[in-house]
Amino acid sequence: MSFLFSRSSKTFKPKKNIPEGSHQYELLKHAEATLGSGNLRQAVMLPEGEDLNEWIAVNTVDFFNQINMLYGTITEFCTEASCSVMSAGPRYEYHWADGTNIKKPIKCSAPKYIDYLMTWVQDQLDDETLFPSKIGVPFPKNFMSVAKTILKRLFRVYAHIYHQHFDSVMQLQEKAHLNTSFKHFIFFVQEFNLIDRRELAPLQELIEKLGSKDR
Repeated sequence: MSFLFSRSSKTFKPKKNIPEGSHQYELLKHAEATLGSGNLRQAVMLPEGEDLNEWIAVNTVDFFNQINMLYGTITEFCTEASCSVMSAGPRYEYHWADGTNIKKPIKCSAPKYIDYLMTWVQDQLDDETLFPSKIGVPFPKNFMSVAKTILKRLFRVYAHIYHQHFDSVMQLQEKAHLNTSFKHFIFFVQEFNLIDRRELAPLQELIEKLGSKDR
């Protein structure tokens, strides 16, 4: 299923919803309530008595939806012509492979890469064997490694937006939205050590700046 963003609408409506009334929905509401307090370091911590896998699953879905919305606001500026490669500044370029349909990494434009990426992530989130939504269904043994791969790849969308489209973000007055979302994302992956430091290098300065404000 292709995940191409509609260029007619400024924002992209995320399709991944957590079922109302489920325990994961309650966890999401807890996350939103603690985020509202303004203390992001505290908001990302595992709530007492909760399952780590479930907490990571709920937040991964939430970050996927947030990045959908953020990327949806700038799709008209991220084109085959403007972004012929998927990059995060001059030093970092990403080639796509998912290990199943595309086994050997391919060089492609940023909109194509992000479409591949978001389609792949949605397929993982929709897979009940990987992301079980029903109470009592256990998470698979490889869940953490799958979640880490998803988050590592979602980071690349943030990195591309910051490096290649920050002017557009400023013009659209989305800077505060982008910074808050990214800060939440970074504090979360740092709390549970989910992304290798080397992968974060394209935005290292920004990460240090965001972190220093909270010390």
